[in-house]
Amino acid sequence: MREGAFRAPEAARLLASAILWHARGVGTSKPSDTMLGDKPKAPNLERLRQSLDDYMNEKGLRTTEQRKLIVQTFFDTTEHLTVDELLDRVRAVDSRVGYATVYRTMKMLSEGGIANELHFNDGIARYELADGDSHHDHLICQECGEITEFEEPLIEELQDRIAARYGFVVTHHKHELYGHCQDREACQARKLARTTRTIPPRDRSFGS
Repeated sequence: MREGAFRAPEAARLLASAILWHARGVGTSKPSDTMLGDKPKAPNLERLRQSLDDYMNEKGLRTTEQRKLIVQTFFDTTEHLTVDELLDRVRAVDSRVGYATVYRTMKMLSEGGIANELHFNDGIARYELADGDSHHDHLICQECGEITEFEEPLIEELQDRIAARYGFVVTHHKHELYGHCQDREACQARKLARTTRTIPPRDRSFGS
């Protein structure tokens, strides 16, 4: 490997070490007890709706009442929903909506840059609103499935500095931390609630 080449393991180690170094108040004007990992700011819904309108006009896609309901339901949530979970919420308003309609609508939102399709190593696709100005990272509990969003400018700064050190240009990234909740009792309660939740059978037909 050439001198100065990008080495991902070493870069990750440097990033982790630098975060701990700064978090302890070393070499920074921030006090050591400053809270890190703030909650991310809310997405700009007005801009996302305009982007959706522009995308649909560009692609010649028509708006239906069911599609409007799916989009509005998705825009109203702050969670990372699967297609099944979104379908349950949509059907609480209109029981006629089918799985295929929700699936295709979310694919459209993802392809149009309105939604991010996320995969957290469990084989399930989840969706969240995509807004470049509200970039954030995730903490994922591998036991109860709880997903916590956070943003930390220090991480963004350090990864840019590390990339510059190795002559690397970052175009996009995702930062996911896997583990388990510190509150074990609450974690087990959430896990039990998820595993005992009754999910009614649904038609997954993709026919027209």
